[in-house]
Amino acid sequence: MELINRPRRLRGNDVLRKMVRELRVDKSSLIYPMFVREGSNIKEEIPSMPGQYRYSIDRMEEKLLELRNAGVPSVMLFGIPDRKDEAGSGAYAQDGIVQRALKKAKQVCPTMYLIGDVCMCEYTSHGHCGVLCGHEVDNDKTLELLAKTALSQVQAGADMVAPSDMMDGRVSFIRRVLDENGYSNVPIMSYAVKFASSFYGPFRDAAGSAPSFGNRKSYQMDYHNRRESWKEAMLDVQEGADIIMVKPALSYGDLIREIRDRTNVPVAAYSVSGEYSMVKAAAQAGFMDQTQVMCEMATGAYRAGASLYITYFAEELAKCMDEGMIG
Repeated sequence: MELINRPRRLRGNDVLRKMVRELRVDKSSLIYPMFVREGSNIKEEIPSMPGQYRYSIDRMEEKLLELRNAGVPSVMLFGIPDRKDEAGSGAYAQDGIVQRALKKAKQVCPTMYLIGDVCMCEYTSHGHCGVLCGHEVDNDKTLELLAKTALSQVQAGADMVAPSDMMDGRVSFIRRVLDENGYSNVPIMSYAVKFASSFYGPFRDAAGSAPSFGNRKSYQMDYHNRRESWKEAMLDVQEGADIIMVKPALSYGDLIREIRDRTNVPVAAYSVSGEYSMVKAAAQAGFMDQTQVMCEMATGAYRAGASLYITYFAEELAKCMDEGMIG
């Protein structure tokens, strides 16, 4: 048969396939979400996330060094306090759980890049992401507390802050407060395109952050909406966001691509707890190959346009990158 174009010519062996690979990634793009809690000598497995743990501050070092040795350069810290109140005061306390964890992490692993998650849901007695007015989150009153949280994290050692609350105007408010306090060089990674998703269930178990009433649909986005994601991303860029995040990753590759094409800042994709737990459960049941699926999911996010990939599989992916299975 006379065929001039034969795409299979470039698929003949592993060397050639890698030579013409369109997408190349490396470990510098990986960010690991890490849970820290009050107490001592605690490494507590999270039931809904097999293989993931809550660490007390004195046990953080072992995980940080493990990540560093694997080549994962960055962690994002989530705090689990012992006490909560209506104002979420533990989020912005100078001696809060994340603030102390940041200081400890800087001591034991100074080369690790530290990102503080800026939100209040883990710290409020009601589980919502801000202060309440009746049964609604008061957007504007919450902004001041979010900015206090971001500032306290940077003062404790955070290299970057990542507001995840979805309050309107929080990026500009945080940017102004950081700048006024001499931290104009600290970047903000905004959870700009964050959907009200069912994929967050295991995280809420891990962090104890499920709302005590209602849901978060009045501030997190409706996953039916495409154009609204552009609006959220562009507003946050205008307000000073240095990186835009799309969350979750798995079901939102179209929006990762569109945000990448429509903005001039890096795009992060957060492969959330539900994505991790689904793969784990299916692999443990023998239905899927965990490593292959994990690599395929990550490749999909990178191919869609993500420059940064936040994932509980960061350490495993780093190993796969070393072995040439991805990237």
